[in-house]
Amino acid sequence: MSAEYVPQMSPLRLVLLLVPACLVAAAAVAMASPLTAQDSAAAVITPTRVDGIHLGDTHADLLLRGKVGPIGPGCEFGGPNTRSARLRAPLKGQVDYTLNSPRKVTTITVTKGAKARGVGIGATIAAIKAKFPNAIVDHSTDQVFQLTVVRTPKRPKGGRIMFGVSNQTHKTTIIGVPNIAFCE
Repeated sequence: MSAEYVPQMSPLRLVLLLVPACLVAAAAVAMASPLTAQDSAAAVITPTRVDGIHLGDTHADLLLRGKVGPIGPGCEFGGPNTRSARLRAPLKGQVDYTLNSPRKVTTITVTKGAKARGVGIGATIAAIKAKFPNAIVDHSTDQVFQLTVVRTPKRPKGGRIMFGVSNQTHKTTIIGVPNIAFCE
């Protein structure tokens, strides 16, 4: 009988082959695992802030903290000196500023990525009223903007939150702190 030759692998060679294979497997498991609660949680909206962006914050501070993009012209209906900046991910929307320097936040408008008491983009008027029982439904903008406005009452220590609900889909499409800046 003839014995077959089986090459022996040194322990060092075995380690050099197994370590990269284990790293690849670990990376695949990490990418396939579900998001943690912190990753999947939406930013929080209150009557005075959205995810660390407070009413009254300066543009320079927000830019330094990476919360907004560069400042640019605002709504043309507000006059020649209006300025705004887009929100950075994970949020979508914009921040409007005061007319004078230093530019301070007057309005925060969110179109994606944040919730107030669990109510966010896509919520119905019934869902808003369930979380904000004293909210007022205002149909005065239905014809012009095709949007029903739902306003929370003004808080003693802060402002209010406004939800814009589409007349076509009957779902929230825009949230404003302290109001929705209509520009279009």
